[in-house]
Amino acid sequence: MTSTEAGPLTGTTLVIGATGTTGSRTAARLTAAGHTVRAASRKGTPVAGTESVRFDWYEPGTHAAALDGAERVYVIPPVGDPDPAAVVLPFLRRARAVGVRRAVLLSASAVPEGGPAVGLVHQALPGIFDEWAVLRPSWFMQNFTGSHMHAQSIRTDGVILTATGTGRVGFVDADDIAAVAVHALTDVQAPGTDLVLTGPEALSHDDIAAVITEVTGRLVVHRPLSHNGLHDRLTTLMPREFATMLADMDRAIAEGAEDHVTDTVQRITGRPPRSFHALAERELSQRN
Repeated sequence: MTSTEAGPLTGTTLVIGATGTTGSRTAARLTAAGHTVRAASRKGTPVAGTESVRFDWYEPGTHAAALDGAERVYVIPPVGDPDPAAVVLPFLRRARAVGVRRAVLLSASAVPEGGPAVGLVHQALPGIFDEWAVLRPSWFMQNFTGSHMHAQSIRTDGVILTATGTGRVGFVDADDIAAVAVHALTDVQAPGTDLVLTGPEALSHDDIAAVITEVTGRLVVHRPLSHNGLHDRLTTLMPREFATMLADMDRAIAEGAEDHVTDTVQRITGRPPRSFHALAERELSQRN
């Protein structure tokens, strides 16, 4: 797929998770470009420039209003659910039946087609929609600046706790994910494939800590945990099955599974992806 300007969009684009990390950015980019957006969130929080509606994956009664008149949908599966296919696939089939033509699914670079959790949704998507794409971003740079547990531990204790060892990750800016999402939703031709999204370089968590220290002037360190140590910590915060999946993902990073970068952001948007140093300067330097 070559990069093009976003094509004409008629009808409504439904953005699920429109108050979240990528959903909010995607909705903002769409509205700024003049597109009609329905912003769906669990509380129905008003989002500027959109029609905002309440949407809950586990309350099918909220789905009809969200889908009414929609032609395209940005799908963010329920966070923390080890089996999102159980609720997402019935919704997607309903969406297709009422006239939605294109679906763009947010997955992850660590989850292949047919893999666990959202990987099953990825596998089924082409059988439901003729126009589709799956975004598979690497880990978000915003995990270190927003409300993620890494960002919280950085702010409170000056530490990042992982079981990744010296493994490197092509961390990606959520703004770059949103930019690709808008193209996937609105370009004349849908990608019809999965798109692995990374930043411009692969970094270890020691590298991340060093950048934050440099930008903020406050010492931040990466404290490695064992796989079991991380698993035990996570089980105090979330369901055991989800904690196991996250701990296993850290182990995969330690073994090199995420040590790569792609040219997808550049190819789709026509500009290079943002570096973590640039993001830290933007989101952290003004706080200190």
